[in-house]
Amino acid sequence: MEAVLSGLGHALSLGFAMFWEILWALILGFTLSGVVQAVVSKGEMSRLLPDDSPRSLCIASGLGAASSSCSYAAVALARSIFRKGASFTAAMAFQFASTNLVIELGVIMAVLLGWQFTLAEFVGGPLMIVLLAAAFRLLLRRRLVEEARHQADRGVQGRMEGHAGMDMAVTDGSIWSRLGSAKGFTATSHYFVMDWASVWVDIAAGLLIAGALGAWVPEQFWQGFFLVDHPLLAKLWGPLVGPIVAVVSFVCSIGNVPLAAVLWNGGISFGGVIAFIFADLIVLPVLDIYRRYYGWRMAGFLLASFYATMVAAGLVVELLFGAVGLVPDQRAAKVVEASVTWNYTTILNLVFLTLAAVLVMRFLRTGGPAMLKMMGGPPAHAGSDG
Repeated sequence: MEAVLSGLGHALSLGFAMFWEILWALILGFTLSGVVQAVVSKGEMSRLLPDDSPRSLCIASGLGAASSSCSYAAVALARSIFRKGASFTAAMAFQFASTNLVIELGVIMAVLLGWQFTLAEFVGGPLMIVLLAAAFRLLLRRRLVEEARHQADRGVQGRMEGHAGMDMAVTDGSIWSRLGSAKGFTATSHYFVMDWASVWVDIAAGLLIAGALGAWVPEQFWQGFFLVDHPLLAKLWGPLVGPIVAVVSFVCSIGNVPLAAVLWNGGISFGGVIAFIFADLIVLPVLDIYRRYYGWRMAGFLLASFYATMVAAGLVVELLFGAVGLVPDQRAAKVVEASVTWNYTTILNLVFLTLAAVLVMRFLRTGGPAMLKMMGGPPAHAGSDG
């Protein structure tokens, strides 16, 4: 029993240590995301994404990067704009960008893994969208899209439908005047709190699973599993197996970054880390939502096409970054024992916790709790008050 409690304490210690390291980055990322969402309206998305042209895909990627990082909200919003007439390919590009090209993901990756991984994410992400669009153009048949549209129009409930349907963006005046207005401050605070509410479970699960893997799984297992003793094979194997590990981990949104840190320290290749992080859109709960939203056949097509393009993007990133010498030589992701000391991390955490408190107070004083209750409901009942 003592050994069990000791092991559990070790796992919790690692999980808390990673949480303490990334707390300020989480607050910063969600604040910046809230600011962007406060001035970018969701209302025009369908009109702006009529086809799979390069222009539409670029707009879809930009809109996705400016939205919430919650995987469930991204999937729900992608179905919503598809039902309103947007191209299915553009809707999927938006969905991918919403979870993999957002500010908070890049900040947390830089803190836990290193800036090279953040750069790789923002190089590999657009590459995967291009590969995905090419795969859809070659392989996706109109009949399957129509089947998916018919199923989507049934309006089967998924998760975070209300959150996806909320649009509190301020659209009058210049960007700076919108952000400086009372409505802009309110909208930022609402997006900040609701984004936290939508992904905290995934963040907590990711930290707990990462802590457990770091504490309980011996390093020799990871080294053998990721073929560390065979460098060339490891570079090919990492992107192939990374998404599979993600699928069975059940953790999506930005909660998979702590797991990526454990896998990197364990020996997975650089490209394998990127493919693993991309795979938050094919974890088992999300695949089940695809089945409900679009039917079995389209869910299977999305799984196959997403997996293939994630692997390809991971391999290209591995080769490209290796060729220019940007793959880190040391595996030093921050998976350490809990230790709260007076250092720059603690100072940053205190500063950004103060910012979070200001935003939460604004949220509470401007009708936020009532809107929070609508997050998991159908979008038709999710009101907004910019």
